[in-house]
Amino acid sequence: MSKPKLQLTKNQAFLPTRYGNFIVTVYKDETDKDHLVLSKNLEKEKEVLVRIHSSCETGDVFGSLRCDCGPQLDHAMKKIAENDSGVLVYLNQEGRGIGLFNKIKTYALQDEGLDTVQANEQLGFPADMRDYHLAAAILKDLEITKISLITNNPDKEKQLAEYGIKVVKSIPLEIEPNRYNRKYLQTKKQKLHHKLTLV
Repeated sequence: MSKPKLQLTKNQAFLPTRYGNFIVTVYKDETDKDHLVLSKNLEKEKEVLVRIHSSCETGDVFGSLRCDCGPQLDHAMKKIAENDSGVLVYLNQEGRGIGLFNKIKTYALQDEGLDTVQANEQLGFPADMRDYHLAAAILKDLEITKISLITNNPDKEKQLAEYGIKVVKSIPLEIEPNRYNRKYLQTKKQKLHHKLTLV
């Protein structure tokens, strides 16, 4: 299956937030999915602070405690605001790429005792279907090729490097575990090799 390409037709506007003021840009890929970018005081000739965040409606919107996504988004926006410069790329790839409907199915399987990787595999999906070629294409469209990446995920770093983005350094974004997400975070560390120290 070929990877969707980014359509460089885009919309852009001013977006004031509780973290400060940003420019919001919406990119559309050829499958008609929208991807959001929030940017602040870009200095393209320098190493840009970047967070690439995959959409998580349950965590980002509704504050689910089953994952660390909502707090990660919150902390990343605070970091960019404190730095007074940077980019948040918000990719439309819910549930590690399997979509919201299937993600809720994996929740039900986790309620029965499976971990997140086992639940994905039970439904016939890989452990993680996410691909960061669109994130790389967005950064290149913004004329950004050298970044400090806010992440715990080594696969994200590896893919971006393969797509021509130089990750000068990675900045950890670890969230204190709770009783609902501790197993989820342990699975991310043990099976997906995320750089986590609190579990």
